[in-house]
Parts: sequence; C-alpha cells; structure tokens
Amino acid sequence: MTAKRNYRRRTPDEQIADLQAKIDHLQKQVESKSRPDLPVLKEIPKVQARLRKFAQFALSHGRADLANSTVAFIAGLDRTLDESGLIRRRGADSDDGTADED
Repeated sequence: MTAKRNYRRRTPDEQIADLQAKIDHLQKQVESKSRPDLPVLKEIPKVQARLRKFAQFALSHGRADLANSTVAFIAGLDRTLDESGLIRRRGADSDDGTADED
C-alpha cells in the first residue's frame, strides 16, 4: 500500500506573484534585445575563456604577474556581465537560488 501524496494548493496571491515574476522576466528580455551593445556583451564569455587559458599558460611559464593581471581583468568582465543582467552564464544562480532557464 502506498502513502497518499500531500498536495498544497497555491493561494491566489502566490499565483499572482508567480505570474508577475514571469511578466517581469519577459519584459527584461524584450528590453535587453533592443540594447545596441548586446553583440559586445555576447562576446565577453568567449574572451574570458581565452584569457583563462592565457593566464594558465603564463603561470606554467613562471609569469604569475601576467596571470594575476589577466585574472583581475576577467573579474572586471564578470562584473560587467553581472551588472548588465543580460547574459546568464551556465551554473549561475538567480536571486531565489534556482537556476534560470531561458
């Protein structure tokens, strides 16, 4: 014999809040597509990947100074992406702790 499942119905207020969150997300998507700098922001992850390889190469050849400078630049690019709020990186968590699916 299996146990009955417990279901909890969402209140109308919870349903409204969920729908409002979806509306806000869709509005942000529409606004982001009209940004003139979107192509530049989309290239940042590619540049970061190449810079990470360079930083590792510099470390393996005894140039920790170049590696540290490169990592600092990568961090600046990360902040630019985070502030723009346009491009989600894989594994990045949203504010509520769940992964964002676009």
